[in-house]
Amino acid sequence: MPRFTVHVRDEWLTVPCKDATCSIKWLGFEALKRYIKNKPDNGGIQHIKDVRFVVRRCQGLGLLDSDDTIEDVLEDNEFVELAIEGDTMSQDFIPSQPGTSHLTRAYREPEQYISLDGNSLTSTDLVNLGKGLYKIKLTPEAEQKVVQSRELLDTIVKENKVVYGITTGFGKFARTVIPVSKLKELQENLLRSHSSGLGSPLNPERTRMLLALRINVLAKGYSGVSLETLHRMIQAFNASCLSYVPEKGTVGASGDLAPLSHLALGLMGEGKMWSPKSGWADAKYVLEAHGLKPISLKPKEGLALINGTQMITSLGAEAVERAEAIARQADIIAALTLEVLKGTTKAFDSDIHELRPHPGQKEVALRFRSLLDSDHHPSEIAESHRFCDRVQDAYTMRCCPQVHGVVNDTIEFVKKIINTEINSATDNPMVFAERGETISGGNFHGEYPAKALDYLAIGVHELASISERRIERLCNPALSELPAFLVNEGGLNSGFMIAHCTAAALVSENKVLCHPSSIDSLSTSAATEDHVSMGGWAARKALRVVEHVEQVLAIELLAACQGIEFLRPLRTTTPLEKVYDLVRATVKPWIKDRFMAPEIEAVHRLLVDQKVWNIAGPYIEKYCMEYIPESRPSSPTAFALDPPPSPRKRVRLE
Repeated sequence: MPRFTVHVRDEWLTVPCKDATCSIKWLGFEALKRYIKNKPDNGGIQHIKDVRFVVRRCQGLGLLDSDDTIEDVLEDNEFVELAIEGDTMSQDFIPSQPGTSHLTRAYREPEQYISLDGNSLTSTDLVNLGKGLYKIKLTPEAEQKVVQSRELLDTIVKENKVVYGITTGFGKFARTVIPVSKLKELQENLLRSHSSGLGSPLNPERTRMLLALRINVLAKGYSGVSLETLHRMIQAFNASCLSYVPEKGTVGASGDLAPLSHLALGLMGEGKMWSPKSGWADAKYVLEAHGLKPISLKPKEGLALINGTQMITSLGAEAVERAEAIARQADIIAALTLEVLKGTTKAFDSDIHELRPHPGQKEVALRFRSLLDSDHHPSEIAESHRFCDRVQDAYTMRCCPQVHGVVNDTIEFVKKIINTEINSATDNPMVFAERGETISGGNFHGEYPAKALDYLAIGVHELASISERRIERLCNPALSELPAFLVNEGGLNSGFMIAHCTAAALVSENKVLCHPSSIDSLSTSAATEDHVSMGGWAARKALRVVEHVEQVLAIELLAACQGIEFLRPLRTTTPLEKVYDLVRATVKPWIKDRFMAPEIEAVHRLLVDQKVWNIAGPYIEKYCMEYIPESRPSSPTAFALDPPPSPRKRVRLE
């Protein structure tokens, strides 16, 4: 018999349906009957037949025709909202927002798995898990370590030993011994009281990353969580049942307590959850609709679920992956701008950069050489000014290897820290099954990823800073030899005048966001946690800085392509022409002023999806292989496209 979960004002109601040929109108009235039955004043409804309402799906808020039959328009266990005429939407109802997330836009249940062992997950893997590209399973070795760790904790409880967080309270209450009969309540109270975050919820992608990373840490076998609980977490992940996790509230030591508590609270069947099937609803109904059981906490398990740096690290993984993607595309965009401004390639001569052999600087110079005028890729634009009297270019063009280069080296440094943190045990106390003891320590402190992400923000910001100056050169006729603001009939048309202002505004915001949060610390928990990392804010603002960098470079790419229009019929090099064609497939040239914001966003999406790199990257790789093999980097993927998934860690669903 099909069932439906109906949201009426402040309540979620399960409505069974014996006859699926009943109408949507019948379903609405049946839900109303159940609603007023539990209200002493009938919920203010005097005559149920006089109530006027509409019914809509929770996911997407699509209206349902009251005369349609249930079997024609709804699936079993679907979630619907009943909106009574005259009511405002309940504050308790959190609608999904189509278009804001990869998962909300087009979620397809994955068929492949990543096997987690707590030791080999990468930031790239984690971002792909966030996008919903893989499910999760544990390796047999990880399962065995989890079981052994739990057995030790069960022994501790049976022997009535006093151990922090297992048979005692937390923080300032560490000396308060809790009776065995209250240990389950202790863990549940921990999650409820610590679920005190505020702000907008993490989107589905980021919540999936957070949940996947916490599972990976627990899979190491040093937290004492039971295999049953870990399996239920994995089942929730694989069904994409995602808790409501506010983005604000962590100080980054003793771990990301507030966000991880919200994450665990939903798994416990309390609070809110989201799934592609339900949209937002009460967690217990979302789990039930997917045939899942809430986790039932054993001693120490509440603490095991919330102690760690997974909020900082999961957001940091996204930040560093996006930073890496935009950094290599920034080289391509800058090369196109240099062509439009009729710059010289001499500043990228390999001999210059061998005299200052920073890896990032050499890499960027090599990319410029592979994209700009050469015997490999001749440029008609470059040929047109070969005998001009210009000796050297402005720093924003000439010094790209030095400025972009240190950004690459910064990203590499931060990525190593993030990948180490991804596979680190950050719980407290640690459970060492092989030693037969638990040890309290400080691995939950977020200083490592916090400092690294502050550094990332400072480093990657420079890509936007130098890009904005190149946009100025493109728009300023005194510097570009092109029409003012890259448009004909200036005055009647403003062209890129305010697009440049937008870039300047974003760069200015970044200057404030680059102030490091990890230099701050406020004592918490009655001075028990008297030094904290503030890593949650470091991660969130690093992500915002990266996004601003992407947007500024999107404006530069649009401006450079517009500059090309004024140099036609001359053509640039083959790879840069391919980039131009990619942009023009999305955005037409500016003949006169038009609504610009959506087109900036469209090009921003090209950069986020790495399409500019996918177009130009193979030419860079080919140049490196065929013309200067001695310059190939030691890393085989430094110039290549993203490598395919490792067959060692991916197992196709049978």
